[in-house]
Amino acid sequence: MKHLALKPALIAALLALAAPAQAAECYADYKAKQDSPLRLHYGVIQLSGACKKGAAKAEISGRIESQGWTLLNVLSVFGPEGLQQRRADAGSYYLRF
Repeated sequence: MKHLALKPALIAALLALAAPAQAAECYADYKAKQDSPLRLHYGVIQLSGACKKGAAKAEISGRIESQGWTLLNVLSVFGPEGLQQRRADAGSYYLRF
């Protein structure tokens, strides 16, 4: 009987660990460029997919390329607690895309 009660608890614990990766607000800061003439920008973007650096690269690239920007790198992935400290540095590219 102990084994039957343990399995649902184990499944619930595993689901709880997996859910926050997409359920919580997630943001990333990144650097991008345009050529001819060379322009660079630092930006902050809200992610709608997985809150992981690898997934953020694909999502950000897809969103900024339509405006002629090329992603250089994703600096970090963070929650809402990191927004205010990055706002001034991002300027007009704060949550733009």
